[in-house]
Amino acid sequence: MRSQEAQILKHLQSGKTLTPIQALKMFDSFRLGARIHRIKEAGHTILTKLIKTNTNKIVAQYSLENVDQNGQYKMEI
Repeated sequence: MRSQEAQILKHLQSGKTLTPIQALKMFDSFRLGARIHRIKEAGHTILTKLIKTNTNKIVAQYSLENVDQNGQYKMEI
């Protein structure tokens, strides 16, 4: 896994979400969608939610499935 992908995955594993503008600021990643695609190919389940920004733009917000805000995996019963 490439460095940006590893950084993005670590961020998502901590229970946080990530948008393209956040990825640009935090990881210098201009193509978050491409990085997410490669993380998915590595076997991780990434959820995509479309959100509206405060400037009324619609953007993707990514999160890792079954991880809470404390970075703990949630068990589904």
